[in-house]
Amino acid sequence: MNEPVFLRACRGESVEHVPVWFMRQAGRSLPEYRELRGEGSILDAIADPALACEITLQPVRRYGVDAAILFSDIVVPLHSLGFGVDIVPGRGPVIERPFASAADLERLRDLTDVDIAHVTQTVDLVVKELATTDTPLIGFAGAPFTVASYLVEGAPTRDFALIKTMMHREPLLFDLLLDRLCHITITFLRAQVAHGARALQLFDSWAGALTRDEYRRFALPATERVIAGVADLGVPTILFGVGTGELLDLMCDAQSTVMGIDWHVDLDEGRRRVGARAVQGNLDPARCLGGSDLAVEAAREVLAKAGTDAGHIFNLGHGVLPSTDPKCLQAVVQVVHDEGRAGVR
Repeated sequence: MNEPVFLRACRGESVEHVPVWFMRQAGRSLPEYRELRGEGSILDAIADPALACEITLQPVRRYGVDAAILFSDIVVPLHSLGFGVDIVPGRGPVIERPFASAADLERLRDLTDVDIAHVTQTVDLVVKELATTDTPLIGFAGAPFTVASYLVEGAPTRDFALIKTMMHREPLLFDLLLDRLCHITITFLRAQVAHGARALQLFDSWAGALTRDEYRRFALPATERVIAGVADLGVPTILFGVGTGELLDLMCDAQSTVMGIDWHVDLDEGRRRVGARAVQGNLDPARCLGGSDLAVEAAREVLAKAGTDAGHIFNLGHGVLPSTDPKCLQAVVQVVHDEGRAGVR
């Protein structure tokens, strides 16, 4: 029996249709999600395995996507360690006491099975529910640089002043911070696979804020360590960042199976930059806000740029925007499944 189409596409194999899933496919754009979640904290929802399982499955049922992605957040390991993290609606992760000195390294102890029992229980439930389908579960984590950015800045930022100052003024401290985050991230990813996740995505969302030299020195080595730290598990890995078009060739050095490409780079050019590697992307999420016809037109543009070579997973170039009409995403899934061909012989 063949593997699911998503996994085969990750490995660059010929597939009968281009697989599709969406980053943030479970979330605020779905009315069933809003009804289920109510007004509680997203961290509270993640801590409830039955609830997190249901939220993970909602977009699979509604859209017929080719992969589920765990309902979680990249700061969950830090929250599980008691680092003092909250996710503020409309703002994002906020750190009660940001990382500022070597003394804060003690707050980043090794992650244990007990710390993330709620996450692995969710994975167990999702995998059980998906057992009779051809839909694999994607586990994920934040890449060390991106997670470090939240820890040092204390909240989302546009200028990255604090993290860049630490990188250049205190490079040894920065290296020690990323070393701790590598251990935590590898443990978190391996636990998800041990409980049934069949692919992994590493979100380096803020790597695009770095110059090429900065990325090569301060982000890439840790990303390489994380991907190497799960390589023996035999599951595909996807590396994704926002605004990373000029870094794609360097990001390939991390040896992920798939390179995620955001909407700033056309997929034909993205394929050229990453070489013989599967790609994921890259519809601009804003193109899904103008109705189904416009969304389908945009999806066809992406398919045309991607071409028919094997190794394409259709996705947005970033996460689903909260105001997206689910009907638009349903229409996108339909046209990708009907018209997308990759490596069919």
